[in-house]
Amino acid sequence: MSDAAAVLEAVEVDPARKCAATGSPERLTARRDAAHATIVRVGNVAIGGGAPVVIAGPCSVESREQMLAAAEGVKAAGATVLRGGAYKPRTSPYDFQGLGLEALLILREVSERTGLPVVSEIMSTEDIEVVSDHVEMLQVGARNMQNFALLRRLGKVRRPVLLKRNPAATVKEWLLAAEYILAGGNDQVVLCERGIRSYDPELRNTFDIGGMVLAKTMTHLPVIADPSHATGRRDLVPALSLAALAAGADGLIVEVHPEPERALSDGAQSLNPESFAAMMQSLPIPMGAPIRSRAS
Repeated sequence: MSDAAAVLEAVEVDPARKCAATGSPERLTARRDAAHATIVRVGNVAIGGGAPVVIAGPCSVESREQMLAAAEGVKAAGATVLRGGAYKPRTSPYDFQGLGLEALLILREVSERTGLPVVSEIMSTEDIEVVSDHVEMLQVGARNMQNFALLRRLGKVRRPVLLKRNPAATVKEWLLAAEYILAGGNDQVVLCERGIRSYDPELRNTFDIGGMVLAKTMTHLPVIADPSHATGRRDLVPALSLAALAAGADGLIVEVHPEPERALSDGAQSLNPESFAAMMQSLPIPMGAPIRSRAS
């Protein structure tokens, strides 16, 4: 893995370049035509333009044993990228906030043992270098979707970025958040639909499948779905996963914990490894996109 200095080396672009047809700023996120699709590489996994990819793992890294059990379970079921939170933004300051650097060291060890590349969330510009030294993909959570200082800094990072949609954001606002990253020179961005705020107390959020499809028509960037956060209920995750893939999602990110009933965060929406394996068996299309060159 490259060191922090290399990770933060910028690619120079002109964010104010004009579209010849209209004279207005050219949207770097805009899809030029039906064939225009960006492939984002996370370690040895390619997201976009091919078979859907499944990212899976627990909301938070709680221990080495928990993380290793989760990683081995999701890999056996067919997931190709591991998720795990080292730094956790929580609504209450008294909830579990993550293990920080200890969690990153656990993620690095588990990744090396299983061969799964890792995505983990960053909360501020101060986290970028240390998290980049331990994982292959940086996640911007829903709360930080419009943290413009963070987005600008990620434009200078040589790491792919997973950008989650804020539950109150329009599709246009979501794409403009991605625009900040692309304008800085980093075109390796994956968008994640994870549900919007609604009035139904039985659901954590409401999965906006229409918004996800709209985003797919508007941008060349890959768009994946998070059925775990979209409802907050593990019993609804398999059905929403099927719906997202049927609607054209480039992949899924699913919360999986060895013992959801004992999870320190998001246990109610987490599958156990057995349930995750059963769900993966029910998905009607092959998982895991092969690495391709940009010319393919």
